[in-house]
Amino acid sequence: MARIKRVFKKSSDKSPEIPTKLEDFGAKGDPLNIQHPFYFGFLATTGALVAFALLQALQSATQVFILIIISLFLAMGLNPAVSALEQRVAKRGLAVTAVVILVLLFVVLAALVVIPPVFSQVNDLVDGAPQLIDSLRNNKTFLTLDEDYGLIKTLEDKFENWFTDGALITGAFGGVLGVGRTVLSGAFSALTVLILTLYFLYSLPSVTKVFYRLAPASRRERVSKIGDAIIARVGSFVGSQILIAFFASIFVFFLGLVLDLPYAAALGMLILFVALIPLVGHFIGGTIVSLVALTQSPTKGVLALVLYTLYVQIENYLITPRIMKRTLAIPGLVTIVAALLGTSLLGLVGGILAVPIAAAILLIMDEVVFPKTDNS
Repeated sequence: MARIKRVFKKSSDKSPEIPTKLEDFGAKGDPLNIQHPFYFGFLATTGALVAFALLQALQSATQVFILIIISLFLAMGLNPAVSALEQRVAKRGLAVTAVVILVLLFVVLAALVVIPPVFSQVNDLVDGAPQLIDSLRNNKTFLTLDEDYGLIKTLEDKFENWFTDGALITGAFGGVLGVGRTVLSGAFSALTVLILTLYFLYSLPSVTKVFYRLAPASRRERVSKIGDAIIARVGSFVGSQILIAFFASIFVFFLGLVLDLPYAAALGMLILFVALIPLVGHFIGGTIVSLVALTQSPTKGVLALVLYTLYVQIENYLITPRIMKRTLAIPGLVTIVAALLGTSLLGLVGGILAVPIAAAILLIMDEVVFPKTDNS
């Protein structure tokens, strides 16, 4: 006869204790046979469906993840400055506020320097388009191309369609409503990145401590040190990207001086921000520099495009691998391969994550995998 337990409950109105009986649900049966093919097939199918649903959810939230990753990288890049200032003011909140305000002031000043020349150059390009086309008619090479393919006539029609009718902007953003939607979306994304960066900067130490507590107590100290080293390498990667963009801005500044381009300093400042954009940053920068040079003469426009393209190749295969090897201890070949694979697999997100992930993997291999294999 099964044992019957008595549980005594006490009501909130201080009524007498009333004994209640728990139902007897019978004896426990044998555990399920997890080796049975049906059980394994059911679990495998359920796991596949859950994984597929999760991938679909992640795909639909790609834009959100991009903003989170950008904010996290900005936070890790600014974290060394915040940590250094925190040692002086002894409060992380004040250090975060000071660093963010300085960065925002720099961005605003750069925008004030860059935006007026950009609009001025666009106006110069629109006003000087007829003279540029007339100068192309005096060039023998372009004249031959015009006779064979109607190149100059095509350029005239495009300039009239884009700039006179305003089709360039409205077409690029999907009409007038598309322009407004793009502006609002960009402003909302910038505000979201700013807020997330503030949160990440302020709570980075406490968040990492929570994750480190998931490790066993006997290994927590080592896990914490490796985790801090990985975060430091990600921060080094952000700093390296800023340094590479700075070199690109210096190159564009001197290119503007050599070609006698107007607003050379503003062009260099613009490239400093544009070059930070993965995948398409240098494409945008090369287009802007070439258009500015084209307002002066077709020869300068072609020369600026060729020299900028040459610099991008030098940066990709010489400057970037050397800087990454010095700051992240990554071989140049690994940097190039990781960037190519990350971009091919995940696009913008892959281009951002590829090199820091490679640095983290190499660190784990040096500290965990290789010691085990050397002692085995």
